[in-house]
Amino acid sequence: MIFSRYRFFQLVLSLSLAFFIICLAVELTLLFTPLYYFDVRSLDIMKQSGLGYTRIVDNYNYMIQYLLNPMPQPFHLPSLAYSVHGRIHFEDVKRIFTFIDILLIATVLINIAGFWIKIKHRDFYFLKTAAIALALFTVIPLIAFALDFNDSFIIFHKIFFRNNYWIFNAATDPVITILPETFFLHAALLVLGIIILGAAVLVICYRIWSRKVAVK
Repeated sequence: MIFSRYRFFQLVLSLSLAFFIICLAVELTLLFTPLYYFDVRSLDIMKQSGLGYTRIVDNYNYMIQYLLNPMPQPFHLPSLAYSVHGRIHFEDVKRIFTFIDILLIATVLINIAGFWIKIKHRDFYFLKTAAIALALFTVIPLIAFALDFNDSFIIFHKIFFRNNYWIFNAATDPVITILPETFFLHAALLVLGIIILGAAVLVICYRIWSRKVAVK
């Protein structure tokens, strides 16, 4: 019974730590607006959309602010038209990010309590387990992206959205012209890169702290 409780606690803490890093990676990527600013020029979004740089960036910054603000607020792009379905889609995306915010806070609380207990008992194996979980999490998306990012992009939307409002028409929702698929690929790769970095940090911490315990 003691063994099973230990394994259960180990699993919960490892998953909590893994989810924390995944959620943090998503939030940091959303906050890292320089990625989009770079893509505006490198992907020639101005030519593609027929809009000026300032107008593109202003509307993008509004979208980021809207998604990151946990408080309910009406969606209203500064200078681009949008349809009812377009507005509903952004509201759906906002709900996902609000859930990520909640999950981030919940995992922080679990991790603080778990870390305190584990450090007290000098047991750091959960760090290695969490790192393995993160590594496995990144493998599937990377393989899918390598095979066909467009198909992966479609599958992602079908999983997380119960409608097809994410399929924008440039005539009614010109915002799609400033959000090319390649930008989402770059953002997804940044998320996975941060997750891999987080997994590497966990492995390093596990090895260092485990050696200190072994020496003592």
